[in-house]
Amino acid sequence: MSHCWKNVLIKPTSTLRDALEIINTEALRVALIVDKENCLLGVVTDGDVRRGLLNNLPLTSEVSLVMNSAPQVANVGTPRDELISMMESKGILSIPLLESGRVVGLETLHSMLSLPIYQNPVFLMAGGFGTRLRPLTDTCPKPMLKIGNKPILETVIRSFIKAGFVNFYISTHYMPEQIQQHFGDGSEFGVNITYVHEEQPLGTGGALGLLPDSLPKGLPLIMMNGDVLSKIDFQRLLDFHNDNDADATMCVREYEYQIPYGVIEGVGNQITSMVEKPVQRFFVNAGIYVVSPRIIQSVPANHRIDMPTLLDQHMREREKVLMFPIHEYWLDIGRMDDFNRAQVDIHTLGLE
Repeated sequence: MSHCWKNVLIKPTSTLRDALEIINTEALRVALIVDKENCLLGVVTDGDVRRGLLNNLPLTSEVSLVMNSAPQVANVGTPRDELISMMESKGILSIPLLESGRVVGLETLHSMLSLPIYQNPVFLMAGGFGTRLRPLTDTCPKPMLKIGNKPILETVIRSFIKAGFVNFYISTHYMPEQIQQHFGDGSEFGVNITYVHEEQPLGTGGALGLLPDSLPKGLPLIMMNGDVLSKIDFQRLLDFHNDNDADATMCVREYEYQIPYGVIEGVGNQITSMVEKPVQRFFVNAGIYVVSPRIIQSVPANHRIDMPTLLDQHMREREKVLMFPIHEYWLDIGRMDDFNRAQVDIHTLGLE
């Protein structure tokens, strides 16, 4: 998302000259017309102004006379691929991002196609036994099981590469040689891959204590289970973590559970309410985290600890452990039905 989008907000009473000055001064090539509450009223481009001038409007005319009052917009959080597809199909260069009708950002085709390079380390947990997927995992570590024509872990790594990440660390324990033989040092994929081997299982957070001193300094690390498929926008996740100066950010998914009976509440023997088969909603851990250096440094070598326990410790020290709801596709391949579902989903997700 452009960091200077606020500079292109103007009032409907602003003039064509005002709009042109913003369009020519800012690199975004557009002006967004908003009301006092920052609700979007319309969009003006250089072409809109030129058409107004050709219709004999003076530069002192109000910009509302030439604005496009029904522009293409998107909700904040719309996946990157969808935004690019919208802009390319409509032949436009930018899309305002809205939340409850208010402008909260502006995405441009140029910025989305100009892939940044992130030095932030990506730490992938690939040491589990995959016992719920036996007998498939009797001779193959779960991250190396194929979804489509690639191992799960390769699909995960390629999704990070596509987003601009180049420094990978893989935690291994069960049949590590198969993982190392397939990925090597990462040069075949154009990235750097370093392996961290757990002699004994250290829980979901303990491997942080085994990361080498060569880890890029001062940068948050993205940590993810190596058996999770997701279309999450890693750039937005990292921006959220940095913008909020978080110690840790946990990705969460909304989970719904419908109680199959009528739920009765009462005081003593008097019924106060009856709700038939209510649906309860919870946020659940999605197995994707961003952790800052202070979290990494707090884990001793060969210390067994799970991520929820580790984050709970830091929550007590500082109120800097946040959650990032993800609405994109997400699948934890833990059971056989998940594995079979992934075989179908992979062909429609653009993750192959």
